[in-house]
Amino acid sequence: MIQPAFTASKLDLSQIVLAIGALGTAAYGVVDVSKSLGGGISNRGLGDIKKVISKFLPGDPSAKGSASALALPSVLSTLRANWLNGMALGDQKSIAKALIKLNLTRSNATVMAMAAGVDETVLTRVAEKIATGAPLTPAETDVYGRFDLVLTAQLDEGYQRGDQRYRNSAKLLAVAIAVLLALLGTWSMAGCKLNSGDILRAVLGGLLATPLAPVAKDLASAIQAGAKVAQSLKG
Repeated sequence: MIQPAFTASKLDLSQIVLAIGALGTAAYGVVDVSKSLGGGISNRGLGDIKKVISKFLPGDPSAKGSASALALPSVLSTLRANWLNGMALGDQKSIAKALIKLNLTRSNATVMAMAAGVDETVLTRVAEKIATGAPLTPAETDVYGRFDLVLTAQLDEGYQRGDQRYRNSAKLLAVAIAVLLALLGTWSMAGCKLNSGDILRAVLGGLLATPLAPVAKDLASAIQAGAKVAQSLKG
């Protein structure tokens, strides 16, 4: 039987930490590469954003209420590009709100008013006056302001949920990849044979790799420093 090139007993704790951290970094790298395949894992979370946008914009560009050139498919395409490119969430929300408000017309004001829970008649008048440049009355300004606040809150909810879903999905995928890489590495080092102990150590290393990767170097340095202090105390 081919013996492994090294065993955990021949490594100090700092080397083990660095090795596990490197495994986590490699797993994150594989996850990142998946983005080149139609967006890959980055597509996670878009559904939460689309759910909010669809409340305010009509889904069928040929249907009544979609007179604006920026109908739902075009808006979603723009927002998806921003999401996949990793634009700052604050900027993405600002763009989404601007695109929705640009779509506010007399024909779809009722839909948007229902989505925001404001007066339909007043918001329709607001849409008409925005189109003509006429000044808004205090009551209309109040309704339009409440519409803006509700829209902002719903977009914030959608983007925060989408971001959380994406991050959790990316971490979960990275953990699965790290475990697979650890199993493959252990399998190759053990001469293509694995016992239950090898599998357990590989799985444990893979599970630790993802959360440990960002802090591996600092943790290894701390372990080395602690070991030096312990040795000096013994001396």
